Amino acid sequence: MSQQQVGAAEDASAAPGGPGSEPEPRSPREIRLVMIGLVIAMLLAMLDNLIIGTAMPTIVGELHGSEHMAWVVTAYTLATAVSTPIWGKLGDLYGRKGTFLISIAIFLVGSALCGLSDSMTQLIVFRALQGLGAGGLMVGVMSIMGALVPPRDRGKYQGMFAAVMALATVGGPLIGGFLTDHLSWRWTFYVNLPLGAVALAFIVVTLKLPKYRSTARIDYAGAALLTAGITSLVLITTWGGQEYDWDSKQILGLGALAIASLIGFCYVEQKADEPVIPLGLFRIRNFTLVSVIGFIVGFAMFGAVAYLPLYQQIVQGASATNSGLLLMPMMFGMLAVSLVVGQAVTKTGKYRIFPIIGTAVMAGGSLLLSTLGTDTSRFTSACYMVVLGAGMGFLMQITMLVAQNSVELKDMGVASSSATLFRTIGGSFGVALFGALFNNRVSDTMAQLGGGAPAGGGQLDPTRLKSLDPKVQEVAHQAVSNGMHTVFLWGAVVSVVAIAAAVFLREVPLRGGGQADDKAPQEPVAA
Repeated sequence: MSQQQVGAAEDASAAPGGPGSEPEPRSPREIRLVMIGLVIAMLLAMLDNLIIGTAMPTIVGELHGSEHMAWVVTAYTLATAVSTPIWGKLGDLYGRKGTFLISIAIFLVGSALCGLSDSMTQLIVFRALQGLGAGGLMVGVMSIMGALVPPRDRGKYQGMFAAVMALATVGGPLIGGFLTDHLSWRWTFYVNLPLGAVALAFIVVTLKLPKYRSTARIDYAGAALLTAGITSLVLITTWGGQEYDWDSKQILGLGALAIASLIGFCYVEQKADEPVIPLGLFRIRNFTLVSVIGFIVGFAMFGAVAYLPLYQQIVQGASATNSGLLLMPMMFGMLAVSLVVGQAVTKTGKYRIFPIIGTAVMAGGSLLLSTLGTDTSRFTSACYMVVLGAGMGFLMQITMLVAQNSVELKDMGVASSSATLFRTIGGSFGVALFGALFNNRVSDTMAQLGGGAPAGGGQLDPTRLKSLDPKVQEVAHQAVSNGMHTVFLWGAVVSVVAIAAAVFLREVPLRGGGQADDKAPQEPVAA
């Protein structure tokens, strides 16, 4: 970059409204109005996959493409993951409001086209387009929130995000089933349009951020390498042990591509003028540690949500709808603790103790859930889920808060997208690795006990099992219980890493607690 370009970029950053400028004070009323649009956008991002899940059998039946069913989810997940860090950087460079509005518009266009799809191929392509927009929704919400509200005061609004997460997790499958049964599966996509229109209107009217232009060049090489690396990782976790064996040439080839791409990405980022993810951020101890914690939170949370309903349906006899409702204790624990922690952080300005408690409670909840057996009551399993949810409640918003507080305002988008990306990748790995552990343990148990039970955890059908011999049902119940034991025992082991990371966090003062500027508080870098 020339000296003139450097000067122009610095002027843009320092000018009012630039990415590094101090945000103007906002009234509580203005923040509340903006929050309506942000909460709706966040709901869209979290609700989509959960709504689609219950509609998939109907979609596949109408569009005749069962062999491509997995790609409906994979295309969306993959596009969301690869676009997340790019949206964060674009927001830092060219303005968070504009990029956020564009991401909402892309998401809505993708939703409308998904609803109009006449084939599985069209649906998969449009789901990818929808995922590209979704990648900017969560990042936009968090980075705009970070720009409007100082970290010290952000706890006041933390409960809203936890409530949206609980609502999406529990309500998504119910809404999807209702729309599919009473209207059409296409309405699982069309429902996004009025919600998105409301979000757009609130953001356009209520969010006032000064406009600015940046002369910085986009890091295309870094973006391409990061996309290749993330794509490879997501495909490994999606296909490994399902479409292909873990030692197959496809999975090994993807692993080699992921390693090569990420090594190339690290090399390119050291030389880029405006790197997609500045590697210097990982020299900040707190930023690196909360990235590790966020990865493990995603690992534990998505693993639990993926496999607890199977236990509830097969062993405890719950229906598919009721198994979604039976996850409410975990969401309640998360919501209640998140509200308390948010208020405590706002009142005291202290946060270090909460990740330590949260990771320990999360590990304890995983250990309790590892004791689930064929005779465990719904009340007992609900209590265990409350403990796991409480641990997550200590962590979900705190990890984002610490990541944003560790960087300057000009890097708020990158910090938000990185925290989101690590949690997403952690979730992908959690579902894949937990799935491999679960299926292996189920298969081994069935082979040992025999009884004519179906082979393999993936073939367990709650409806079919009820029609089989009681002895076969007992074998299946024991196999699933053993699989859950293995999954959550390993979840507890992984949580120990998060505990270690939380212990080494430093209590860096939160901005908004008496500091006048928007610079990240001084913090010793990691050795």
